Amino acid sequence: MGKPVFKRVMLKLSGEMLGGEKGFGIEGDALSFIAGEIAEAQKLGVEVSVVIGGGNIWRGSTAAGWDMERANADYMGMLATVINGLALQGILETKYNVYSRVMTAIHMQELAEPYIRRKATKHLAKGRVVIFAGGTGNPYFTTDTAASLRAREVGADVILKATKVDGIYDRDPTNDPTAKKFEKLTYLDVISKKLKVMDATSITMCMEAGIPICVFKLDQPGCVSNAITGQSEGTLVQ
Repeated sequence: MGKPVFKRVMLKLSGEMLGGEKGFGIEGDALSFIAGEIAEAQKLGVEVSVVIGGGNIWRGSTAAGWDMERANADYMGMLATVINGLALQGILETKYNVYSRVMTAIHMQELAEPYIRRKATKHLAKGRVVIFAGGTGNPYFTTDTAASLRAREVGADVILKATKVDGIYDRDPTNDPTAKKFEKLTYLDVISKKLKVMDATSITMCMEAGIPICVFKLDQPGCVSNAITGQSEGTLVQ
């Protein structure tokens, strides 16, 4: 294992990652694997923060055909991210003995700390994993945007975007075996080519702050640590 090339990282996970092969609900082995990867990464001396989506439980877009107001549906999605965050915290602390804090954009003090930037940076400096839940606290924004926002606020050196494929392709590699993989891209490349790795708002936010994005496949032991040490075979956006 090499030396870390980043000191403070933001790990972005989709909710589907916690659902295992089915992609919905919370699957114990998938949750334990992710927590183990975070624990191993922390052993490198890196400060780790996490943003998890809620798509394994609820997607705001699902309600589009139900005549439900989009804002209401998005708030439901924010609550789903809190469930995922608490699940990850529980496994990190009980199985891997890694201290963590769940901080939410929407106040629910009986369950988690309200998000305060100074407290978040102090937790990170003390070696605690900080899990940001509740998105940005506002509807119409994705958890990718939440990851970019929090990464910028806490001074993360990189966003590690964990996916089910080993980088960014010009087409969906699961449907097209001739899809071309990119090793490096600029922020403007991602926007102009309409590559669906992150939404335009989150990409623009990273570009303005100069925060690189490493897109890699979350599948093998050590994959998160490899991304932190610069040994990932994924795609780098900067």
